[in-house]
Amino acid sequence: MDIIILGIDIHGIELAARIATVDGYQLLGFIAHDLGNADTNNTKTFGGYPVLGGATALKHYPNAMHLPLHVWKLEHELGKQKWASFIDPLAVVAPGTQIGAGCIVFPHCFIGANARLDDGVLMLAGAVVNHDCHVGERAILTTNVSLAGGVKIGPGAYIGQAATVRQNLQVGANSLVGMGSVVVKDVPDRATVMGNPARVKGQP
Repeated sequence: MDIIILGIDIHGIELAARIATVDGYQLLGFIAHDLGNADTNNTKTFGGYPVLGGATALKHYPNAMHLPLHVWKLEHELGKQKWASFIDPLAVVAPGTQIGAGCIVFPHCFIGANARLDDGVLMLAGAVVNHDCHVGERAILTTNVSLAGGVKIGPGAYIGQAATVRQNLQVGANSLVGMGSVVVKDVPDRATVMGNPARVKGQP
């Protein structure tokens, strides 16, 4: 399968390295989110791979599937029809899970039974999503995050490194949970929480 990574970000270099370990995947290069309508870009590379151009350069690769990084913001203009998901071979995915389009799951992650990832979820290395969790669209779970069973993460939420969320709680849309936080009560939409126990630090 030919793959193009959408967006330029350090996690793209890491993703490219993992794709290279999987038989049957061929990374063609990156599409830069900041090159606008550039059709080609013959001089720039990123992580040793070519930057193919801006969004319109995708028309030159009609058979390639796309992996969107979290910096990619053009899904509404270009659609998700060619979004693939990448589940690292060193991740564990239990039976009964649902994984949407454009999800990226790094090594040593765990996704439990009946969990659901909506489109564009990013799970960095070692993140744990236990049984019956629901992670909303474009949410980011960073390294060693742990969601106990039945947790709901809203769209666009960012869960910082090594944060823990107690079972059956809700973390609101576009909220931020600080690194190492222990969440023991629901988090409102667009709130910032941090600490042990996590407390709201900011909300518009």
